[in-house]
Amino acid sequence: MQKVRRGSKNVLTIVVVLLSIFLTHLLSADDEDADLLKKAINIFGTLPQAMTSEKNPITSEKVKLGKILFYETRISVGGTVSCARCHPIGLYATDGLRKSIGNHCKVNPRNAPTILNAAGQISAHWIGNRKNVEDQARQSVIGPPSFGMPSYEAVVKKLKEMKGYGELFKKAFPIDNDPITVDNLAKAIGAFERTLVTPSHFDSFLKGDITALNRKEKGGLKTYIEADCIMCHSGPYVGGQMYETFGIFEPYWKYTKSEQIDEGRYVVTKNDADQYVFKVPILRNVGKTAPYFHDGSVDKLENAVWIMGKIQLGKDLNKAQVEEVVAFLKSLTGIIPEDALKIPLLPSMD
Repeated sequence: MQKVRRGSKNVLTIVVVLLSIFLTHLLSADDEDADLLKKAINIFGTLPQAMTSEKNPITSEKVKLGKILFYETRISVGGTVSCARCHPIGLYATDGLRKSIGNHCKVNPRNAPTILNAAGQISAHWIGNRKNVEDQARQSVIGPPSFGMPSYEAVVKKLKEMKGYGELFKKAFPIDNDPITVDNLAKAIGAFERTLVTPSHFDSFLKGDITALNRKEKGGLKTYIEADCIMCHSGPYVGGQMYETFGIFEPYWKYTKSEQIDEGRYVVTKNDADQYVFKVPILRNVGKTAPYFHDGSVDKLENAVWIMGKIQLGKDLNKAQVEEVVAFLKSLTGIIPEDALKIPLLPSMD
């Protein structure tokens, strides 16, 4: 009987010790999660509900018109190109091509980045040669590889020929005597794009829900922070706020195997310091927007992450680190606004 009691006591002691170890580990994990959350909040901040602009206030009528114009092909020289051709909303606003195809099968000079969350960036296009989404929309209609229209006047003429646009423009810009202008077209499309914010479960984590990220995603966030990816890719949009040399430690083309060497912002500024400098892209929805980089030269996100570590950070990330970072990056895949996924009816020509 005494042996049985002693054995029971030993079992109880072991259970208590194991429970103590488990609780200590649990409390330690909770502390680590709380510390990680605190760091993440400071680094990334809060994603806004819309990307507002003082120069182009968002109104429902402007957004409605902008969405219709986003799908309008008849203001392109061949009648086949719209914003949606290179930025199909259902595919996370990228076309999956290395370089987009414009009017009459002309190849655009660079990969088409997503327009989701894009209005919050410092500029538009990889080389920052467009001030904002409005400027990008305005210039695209006469861009030779894009819409290819011969002039802004030709765009306005085409819009005025289509029944229904007169009323839509008047509602969107009620104080204008002659509202059908290219500037108003740009403002309308810009207003629509400024509503394309895609919160993900990472944002739930940033709001305090520690369970919103799984253990691997948290590990990836920790590695992402410790590897200094946040030096460029931080803020609510996880990037898009600065320009940087692509290939700080080694030439980018050595690893991307790019068919052509793009000199980046040097094309715009002619400043030697801007050679191979590009706008830092946003990483929201990056798990859905392959291929990667300005020329779409890399197909897999895992390869893109390893290359970035190598040439931007001077670090040779191992397989486990790459997998963790990729897991975190995929937590940035957000919810596309439901209304944005509905294709609108376009005005008739009559």
